[in-house]
Amino acid sequence: MSGKSPRMISSGTGILLESGTSSGAVSHLEIFASIGDFVRRYYIDPIILDTSYNPVDTLTWAIVLGLAVLGLLGLFRRLNIRIDERLVVCTIPYVLAGSSLRVIEDADLVMPPASYLLITPLIFFLVFFVTAACLLLTRRVLGNDFYRGYAALGLIWTAINLALLSSAGFRNAWVIAAVFSLGSALTGVLLILRLRLPWLDFLDDRFNLMILYAHMLDASSTYVGMDWFGYYEKHVVPTFLIDLVGTAAIMYPLKLLILLPLLKIIDSYIEDPSLRNLTKLTLITLGLAPALRNTLRLALGV
Repeated sequence: MSGKSPRMISSGTGILLESGTSSGAVSHLEIFASIGDFVRRYYIDPIILDTSYNPVDTLTWAIVLGLAVLGLLGLFRRLNIRIDERLVVCTIPYVLAGSSLRVIEDADLVMPPASYLLITPLIFFLVFFVTAACLLLTRRVLGNDFYRGYAALGLIWTAINLALLSSAGFRNAWVIAAVFSLGSALTGVLLILRLRLPWLDFLDDRFNLMILYAHMLDASSTYVGMDWFGYYEKHVVPTFLIDLVGTAAIMYPLKLLILLPLLKIIDSYIEDPSLRNLTKLTLITLGLAPALRNTLRLALGV
């Protein structure tokens, strides 16, 4: 979307303000128009056109994610729900549901404007509200023993999505095995290294292992998609690094360089168990959701 640069807008505003009241009205219109152009260029167009992320919306959604984590923490405390390993495991079906729902849009099984709800970031809000509704419903109906019912609703949702996707036909079903084999092999290497490197003792925590496995799957799906099928990366930093080295295999060391110290820091400095576990659930989602979406897209050939 074309539009004036911030510097040109600023200069034009100063000149118009000096020229009189009517010019001031025009100035205000130009300001609103420039704001509208900014919002459309960096937020609306990427959703409607489903294009790559840009630095502006990347930073915005990162801030929204952080605020959402804090909001969820307060909500769980108010509802007296413990964020433990059991809750995390029971929430994973909703991650699967969200990923498969996103692929429904990729496969053009839903048309605009409804399809816009299935594009980032709107799909995050949609999945969040459905997940929260299922959690609150099962807890109200089943009481403290809501876990199985909560997980079951997520699995049913996932099954419905996969049934819809199967109607499109899996052209490259072998990709699913390839991605999971690569991710599992690399996670296995980390476990072997754990036996030789004492500082990797935080991998004894099952949460941490789930996080690394999810992100190894994500790296594997990116590598297979880009290097084998010619897909492109949507995120800003990975795109820069992949273009720099010429292969998406850079995602493996990149994720390890970020995750290994990050997990150590989380375990060492976040003392609140609920905040620590919710942070880890967020990290699992950030790895598992794109991994599953990428893998399903490749398998479907869309």
